[in-house]
Amino acid sequence: MEYFVQQLINGVTLGSIYGLIAIGYTMVYGIIGMINFAHGDIFMVGAFISLIVITALGLTVSTGLGLTFVALILVLVCAMIIASAYGWTLERLAYRPLRGSFRLAPLITAIGVSIVLQNYIQIAQGARVKPLQPIITDGYTLMTKTTEAGEFVVQISNIQILIISVTVILMAVFSLIIAKTSLGRSQRACEQDQKMASLLGINVDKTISTTFVMGAALAAVAGLMFLLYYGVIDFFIGFVAGVKAFTAAVLGGIGSLPGAMLGGLVIGLIETFWSAYFSVEYKDVAAFAMLAIVLIFLPQGLLGKPEVEKV
Repeated sequence: MEYFVQQLINGVTLGSIYGLIAIGYTMVYGIIGMINFAHGDIFMVGAFISLIVITALGLTVSTGLGLTFVALILVLVCAMIIASAYGWTLERLAYRPLRGSFRLAPLITAIGVSIVLQNYIQIAQGARVKPLQPIITDGYTLMTKTTEAGEFVVQISNIQILIISVTVILMAVFSLIIAKTSLGRSQRACEQDQKMASLLGINVDKTISTTFVMGAALAAVAGLMFLLYYGVIDFFIGFVAGVKAFTAAVLGGIGSLPGAMLGGLVIGLIETFWSAYFSVEYKDVAAFAMLAIVLIFLPQGLLGKPEVEKV
C-alpha cells in the first residue's frame, strides 16, 4: 500500500507537467484545427531560459526561503515572457501565412519549426545535458512501514507540492479565462466559425496569436517545473515531452482543457506505475497502448465532444 501511494504521488506530479504542455496543444487545435508540433520545443526553450536565469541569479539551495520564492517568481516571469515571444513569432511568421492553405502545409511547417528550434538550442547551448543542483528540497513524511529490508517511507517533497499546486491554480485560471472573459468568448467563437466571428467584429488574427502566446506561457511554466523536478535538461527533451503531451491531449479529448489535464494525469500515472511494477523499458508502449484502446471505444477521447458536421 505504501509503495502504491508513493508511486501515485510521483505519477500525479509527472502527469501535471504533461497536462500543462497538453493544454497548449488543445488550445491551438481547438481554434484553428492545427497540431503545433513545435509546442514541445517551446517547452524546451522555457526550460533553458529558466536555467540561464537561475544561473545568472546564483540561486542555490542555501538561498533563504523568501529570496528563493522571489527569485523563482522572477525566473518564471522571464521564462513566460520570452517563451511567449517565441510562440507569437512562430505563429506570425510560420503559421499565419499558411492558414488558408491545404491542411498538410501547416503540419509540415510545424515539424520543420520543431527541428529548427532543436538545432538552434543545440548550437547555442551545446549538445550535452545541463544539470541543475536542487533548489527546493525537503518534504513531508506521510507513511512509514517497517520491513525486513528496512523502513519504507512515503514522502511528498516540496517541489512535488509546488508542481501540483501550480498546475491546479493555472488550470482553474485558464478555465475561467475561457469561460468568463471576452477573450474566452472570442476564442470559442473562432473555434466554431472563424468567418462568422470576423463578421461579428472579432479580430481573428489577434485571438489566434493570443492563444499561441497563452500556450507558450504554459509551456514555459512546465519547463521550469521540469527543470526543478528532474534537475537536468537537454535540447531533445522538447520532442519526447511534446509527443507525450500530444498523446495526453488526444487521450483526454483534444480541444478540451479539462480533457488535456486528465489525459496528462493518465499518461503520467501509466508511465509511473508501469515503471514501478513492470519493466521501465516498456512504459512508453503502455502509454501509447492505452491511447489506442481509448480511441477504439471513444474516438473523441475521454472528455472530448463528437464533431457535428454542418450541412
